[in-house]
Amino acid sequence: MNTKDYNPKENKASKTIIPITIISGFLGSGKTTLLNHILTNQKGIKTAVLVNEFGEIGIDNELIIKTEEEMVELSNGCICCSINGELVEAIEKLINVNKKLDYIIIETTGLADPLPVAMTLLGSELRDQTRLDSIITLIDAENFNDVALESSIGRSQVIYGDILLLNKCDLVNNKNIEETIAKLKEIKNDVRILKSIKGKIPLNLLLSVGLFETDLINQKESGHDHSHEHEHEHEHVHSEEDNKIEDFLSVSFQTKEPFSLRKFQYFLDNQLNSNVFRAKGILWFSESERRHVFHLAGKRISIEDSEWGEERNNQLVFIGKELDKEEVLSQLNACIDK
Repeated sequence: MNTKDYNPKENKASKTIIPITIISGFLGSGKTTLLNHILTNQKGIKTAVLVNEFGEIGIDNELIIKTEEEMVELSNGCICCSINGELVEAIEKLINVNKKLDYIIIETTGLADPLPVAMTLLGSELRDQTRLDSIITLIDAENFNDVALESSIGRSQVIYGDILLLNKCDLVNNKNIEETIAKLKEIKNDVRILKSIKGKIPLNLLLSVGLFETDLINQKESGHDHSHEHEHEHEHVHSEEDNKIEDFLSVSFQTKEPFSLRKFQYFLDNQLNSNVFRAKGILWFSESERRHVFHLAGKRISIEDSEWGEERNNQLVFIGKELDKEEVLSQLNACIDK
């Protein structure tokens, strides 16, 4: 099936029940890239996207628009809003405002366990209006290692994923891919594993697949109630009041002054802490008229050019372990072109 022709309406048992897909995955695995792929290729579908960013600044590009408003219409007619308050309230508002809503996608932060999100949906009054279609967990084929698996969140993302999407397969050889798949199957042997480059995969393999119900029925039949305990166990862990989850720390930086390209390059080459696992941002250099989108995932850094569509400034978020927040902020302030 051509992704351009994908239409989940054809698969829905009832037009009153809205399917929900949760996109999960560790830091830098490509969740936003996958989301952009979905929104670009599904046509004629009224989709709502809820984005939950870890850190003080939510930064996304392309179709995902940064806004101060609670809700914004994207360039393709889809609706996007950030999860600032309660998840259930946000979804109820989306449904009430958009009577013809066909699909909901929730993109969780890279430091979120997807199970409490799923159980929140299943344990609320939303059960009469929505159904949880599946949890898609992205895996970074290049940077997947024991760091992700050492954390309970990283393991949970694999364990509770109905689909494991092994992304960035162009950056590694087949031997490494097979080793990663073998490691994933050690954790969850009955999972559906798909391979992709830049999240590009036929949408009929991802959306309206109905994979979650089977897990849910099995869980009910076994009388297993771990999910309820699990949700409460992580209640404090997911509080972002101090921008800290488990041992991970988020450092956010923004300034309305341009960076010196030479100074920022020195920061990347000589000062950037090796404990930073993920970083992204918008960069403004005094030497350039272009807007630069910055990504760091593992050891890979990319900077892509684009046009300025709003007020020029620098915005960066770094996520890692044992980071000295004051030191990072001081180093970034030193990058300002003075």
